[in-house]
Amino acid sequence: MKRATAQNVAIEAGVSKWTVIRAFTPGASITEASKAKVLEAAERLNYRPNLLARSLATNSTHQVAVLVDDFANPHKLPFLEKLTASLQAEGLVTMLININEHYSHVHAILNADQRQVDAIVLFGTAFHDEMLTDHKLGRGGPPMFVLARDSQIEGVPAISCDAVVAIAEIGKYLLEKGYRRPGFMAGAVHCLRRLAGGGTLRSFGEPLSGSNSSRCLPSAIAQESGAQAARDYLSKIAPEDRIDVLMCENDALAFGAMDVARSEFGLRVPNDLAIVGFDNAAPAASPAYGLTTYEQPTDQMVKATIDMILERAPRETVNFQGKLVVRGSA
Repeated sequence: MKRATAQNVAIEAGVSKWTVIRAFTPGASITEASKAKVLEAAERLNYRPNLLARSLATNSTHQVAVLVDDFANPHKLPFLEKLTASLQAEGLVTMLININEHYSHVHAILNADQRQVDAIVLFGTAFHDEMLTDHKLGRGGPPMFVLARDSQIEGVPAISCDAVVAIAEIGKYLLEKGYRRPGFMAGAVHCLRRLAGGGTLRSFGEPLSGSNSSRCLPSAIAQESGAQAARDYLSKIAPEDRIDVLMCENDALAFGAMDVARSEFGLRVPNDLAIVGFDNAAPAASPAYGLTTYEQPTDQMVKATIDMILERAPRETVNFQGKLVVRGSA
């Protein structure tokens, strides 16, 4: 069966096509009697307004493009669930775009712009700020927002967990527990503010990088990458020269590092090597890991993002404070 049109409803209701359009346009001028007549006819014909046509008139598609480049991170799916549910609650539809080696951020942004989305949310880790200043993007496109990571892009607000405060809180806790030789496992394109927070760790008396190779750099932010980075480090460094606590940029890296430390090197966590993550992904609480980690305030971050998209709040960079979650790994 063909989809019913506004013209079909107009004929059924005995009114003009424009009366039908006004009946489905919030705030439009139309009498209650005419509106009731149109809605009854629409119900009989199972008519639904053409939102694409309406978007041409209102210059709003009620679509938000969300760019994701890190599906291997177990923290991403619950975060994405909250984001999309909150967008839908506001009457907005999510256009999910998978960023990968064959489809760059620039291509995705241009594609989303052509589809006239109302906003673009960059929910990822592996993009450089300079990507978003590419000359091909030009000006006048939809507003962009960076979610769950820091950014220094002028005119593009970032909504994130305050990583400097987080690292300071983690460092203070570890220092009080007696750890003195920290190491940091960063992603291939790591969050600069998280690493910058390492100034707190330097008070331990051990540098984050240098001859002791205490900074591990995996090839990607994924569990297998964390495993390989830990394998490389533990294979090269003598037990007496190793770090005593490994801080990982996210929980996925920490899971991989812990698996390797235990199964391949026979290390006891935390007795021989303490491990700390970041995100508080669901597996962190399982008996298999019992990972000490830092929980991002996802509810606050999602709300702030949507408030900015809908212009209910100033479009400016904001950082929210999370909380340290202590478990058995440190």
